Amino acid sequence: MKKLTLISALVIASTPAVADWSSTVNLTSDYTFNGVSQTQNDPALQVSLDYAGEEGFYAGAWTSNVDFGEFADLEFDVYAGQYRQLTDELGVDYGIAYYSYHGSSDSSDGNYPEVYSKFNYASALGTSEMNLWYSWDYFGTDAGHSIIELAHTFSLADGHDLRLSWDESASQDKADYQWGTHSSYRHWRAAYMTSYKGFNFSLAYEDTTLDWDTADERVVASVSRTFSF
Repeated sequence: MKKLTLISALVIASTPAVADWSSTVNLTSDYTFNGVSQTQNDPALQVSLDYAGEEGFYAGAWTSNVDFGEFADLEFDVYAGQYRQLTDELGVDYGIAYYSYHGSSDSSDGNYPEVYSKFNYASALGTSEMNLWYSWDYFGTDAGHSIIELAHTFSLADGHDLRLSWDESASQDKADYQWGTHSSYRHWRAAYMTSYKGFNFSLAYEDTTLDWDTADERVVASVSRTFSF
């Protein structure tokens, strides 16, 4: 599910639903996780199935193609959580996710759990977010790993939004997991979002502090549609 679907889970949970079940199909020019391509800079097709229950409870599953060489070519995630509106302006979303990988006999070695908490604050200037993720077994390495993200969404006009975000990924166990010689790195993203005739469109620019071909500056375009039933 990674970053994109955790955010979409918050939207699903915080928006009045016309049905208990929904599915989103997303086509993106690149599947990036905190600015790092999971598809070797190639496109991805992603599908989710979500259930919205009473009192903000939700659960779902999400899948995408990936390209980890011979290690894995498919990611499949499950998640469950709850959204609570604390005040008219402040809401919180918390839950747990489990990421799994498929495509070879060793793919499951990279499976890992993650817990998260997300806070959003709505004002006349837009919606501010502080999102936190933590895993105690990141990519199956027994390493502690955390992500903190700060974001704000501005309404440019009716149906046109701009989301600016900054996040930092950090390993608490450098001997078990690092990004090359880095124990942490930062990522920033600016995404324009709009909708037309039931389709949702996003055009984003992002970059990281990593000096990798799969984590350098890029433009990512995506189109999705959600079906309720």
